[in-house]
Amino acid sequence: MSLDQQFEEDDKKMSFLDHLEVLRWHLIRSVIAIFIGTILAFVFKSIVFDTIVLAPTNDSFITYLYFCKFSYFVGFGDKLCFDSMQFNVINISMAGQFTMHLIVSIVSGIILAFPYILFEVWRFLKPALKKSEHSFARGIVFWGSFLFLTGVAFGYYLITPLSVQFLGGYTVSDLVKNQISLNSYISTITTITLSCGIIFQLPIVVYFLSKLGIVTPQLLKTYRKHSVVVVLILAAIITPPDVMSQVLVSMPLFVLYEISIWISRAVQKKNESSQ
Repeated sequence: MSLDQQFEEDDKKMSFLDHLEVLRWHLIRSVIAIFIGTILAFVFKSIVFDTIVLAPTNDSFITYLYFCKFSYFVGFGDKLCFDSMQFNVINISMAGQFTMHLIVSIVSGIILAFPYILFEVWRFLKPALKKSEHSFARGIVFWGSFLFLTGVAFGYYLITPLSVQFLGGYTVSDLVKNQISLNSYISTITTITLSCGIIFQLPIVVYFLSKLGIVTPQLLKTYRKHSVVVVLILAAIITPPDVMSQVLVSMPLFVLYEISIWISRAVQKKNESSQ
């Protein structure tokens, strides 16, 4: 018997409490990874805030520049070019800046550690998988990390700047000047980026639900029209109240839903062929 087979036999003989102990160590290692990412983000404060978090408040942000170039390219002139920010980000709480520094560092730690967290999840589930599923499960770690980071980038580079422009520049009267609190700004940024990263995990979730037989491609096709409503509701929840941001979030969700149908169909065929 090979060493791997011996490990698999030992895993099968483990009691419920033994599995809980193993899960505890996986969680501890994941928390340590988040902690290390948090410390790094906390130490490199100027990079995290000046270069990343507060960058969308600058009219030279890369998204604004590309929108402006695209506007001239398609013959719209400066219609898609953004003006300078019509608001200031201010702090109105004694501990406000320190608290926001800590929150942003934790969120950054989660984003940086996410691939490793997925790896720990795979290591915990590995003993319950068949040998033929091990290589595919490793692919789940890669694609799950890729989808999460893609979602975060999508939220940061597309949804966030449009939301900042719309909400930061919106006024009910010229007599009212926008002074955005740091807490409000950070909450908007972190909610959008993390939500997009999590929502982009839809194909991974569908894969596991399909493996369990809970979701089928026929079911996903049947509720395709219902999914449109759900997607629009999700887009409305995670984005500020402007139509453009909601549409931009909805479009990749529809694509991910169609990809999920394809994934579910592939899993179903594989399950049928193995029976």
